[in-house]
Amino acid sequence: MTVMWRYQAYTGLILFLSFWSLAEGGKLLVVPQDGSHWLSMRVVLEKLQERGHEIVAVIPEATLLMKSSQSFSIKTYPVPYTQEFLDRFYHSIGERSFDNLSFLEKFTVLLSNISEMTSIFSSTCRHLLYDEELMKYLHDSKFDAIMVDPVLPCGPIIADHLSLPSVYFMRGLPCTLDYKATQCPSPLSYVPRTFMSSSDRMTFTERVKNLLVGFSENLFCYYFYLKYENLASEFLHREVTVLELFSKASVWLMRYDFVFEYPRPIMPNMVYIGGINCDQKKPLSKEFEAIVNASGEHGIVVFSLGSMVSEIPMKKAIEIADALGSVPQTVLWRYTGEVPPNLPKNVKLVKWLPQNDLLAHPKTRAFITHGGSHGVYEGICNAVPMVLMPLFGDQMDNAKRVESRGAGLTLNILEMTSKDISTALKTVINDKKYKENIKRLSDLHLDRPIHPLDLAVHWVEFVMRHKGAPHLRPAAHDLNWIQYHSLDVIAFLLAVVLLSLFISLKCCLFCCRRCCCKKGRTRKPTKSKSH
Repeated sequence: MTVMWRYQAYTGLILFLSFWSLAEGGKLLVVPQDGSHWLSMRVVLEKLQERGHEIVAVIPEATLLMKSSQSFSIKTYPVPYTQEFLDRFYHSIGERSFDNLSFLEKFTVLLSNISEMTSIFSSTCRHLLYDEELMKYLHDSKFDAIMVDPVLPCGPIIADHLSLPSVYFMRGLPCTLDYKATQCPSPLSYVPRTFMSSSDRMTFTERVKNLLVGFSENLFCYYFYLKYENLASEFLHREVTVLELFSKASVWLMRYDFVFEYPRPIMPNMVYIGGINCDQKKPLSKEFEAIVNASGEHGIVVFSLGSMVSEIPMKKAIEIADALGSVPQTVLWRYTGEVPPNLPKNVKLVKWLPQNDLLAHPKTRAFITHGGSHGVYEGICNAVPMVLMPLFGDQMDNAKRVESRGAGLTLNILEMTSKDISTALKTVINDKKYKENIKRLSDLHLDRPIHPLDLAVHWVEFVMRHKGAPHLRPAAHDLNWIQYHSLDVIAFLLAVVLLSLFISLKCCLFCCRRCCCKKGRTRKPTKSKSH
């Protein structure tokens, strides 16, 4: 009877604590970004839901990776394109990465891609903002905060419209807008700009290029965000800039870590959570476990070019297959295209692979990757040396960071030959320094007082509890450009100095004239009287 009473008491206590946790939970609105951005944000949302918070994510009807969830609520809105169109659009981005074009052609294609992307996604945002039924639901739901990926600034517009404190979850923004919006110093002398593929130890020539890129950023971002600025001004009924919208964020959760990133200044409301996706390790399925075990003492190589590129031109696939056949390791290659005719026996083609779980396996010898931030951090977490084949976006910069740390080698995917691939792969596997360097980076990355996922969850809850974080907002936001650089103070002090010098000079001249006049009168000869 006593045991039964204790059991009932414990059960009641657990139920009470569960309901108490739910009662204490808040309501969080989420406006995410599709693609790989969603993968790491979803991990945070699932953790928040486990802690008793009500999560509502707003996503378009046609998406690449954002599907229905068992963990939180999904609200969809119609968009002016089909799922088939979206799949073709993302697929075309991957295909264009293999086009060997001149600089002028690349620049033309880049402008075309930017124009097409801004048209598609600004139209998507417009359909969300002017969905009256959905916006009424969001307004009436009384959320405590909003969590957004601001790379496409529909979320910040909604945050402003609903007057909600916002948490930004992101990898980075074009043109270093994230640092400009937080009023964070970003010196061009040692902070390389996006697409520069430079380290923080720049040569004079690289610093010249960095300066020119830094000066051209404003023009680039003006065109990139112009349609969003017009949409925001129209919807909010006032003139507004994207930079103004971004500057209202309470906390910036940034998927960076100084083990991978170059040291630079950050502001109090910028929280680095790099490697947030690395802790979700699971046992391998029987199929993959059998492949790994069959690899013997040589182990395996994991090969993936990301979620957007799973098939490549046949000529390039043949070159890669030829190179992979030159190593004794078993290669697991995520590939959905036509099978190369020369596919060697040690290469296993799969349509999907558990990337992080395979990298965590002790038999993994190397990782061939496109250099996306998720994959790079998984490589660092699991101490696997990398061969990087960057395709587009920030992948070239990521590859440079890995290579500058001595943790991998970078190949130009347009110019690399079968021999280049084979040599690079054998080097990172057989040269011990690459394993030692990536192991050192991994030890540094994992040596932290709190896991990035727990840190991210804490700050989201912090903003929900306190309705923002105004105490972390620097006074620089209230200064204009002249005041920020103290140009008015410098002008005032300069005027004081010049005025003082002028007065001093005038006084000196006056004194000199007085002295000269007195001497002249004193020395003037007197006429003698003649008799």
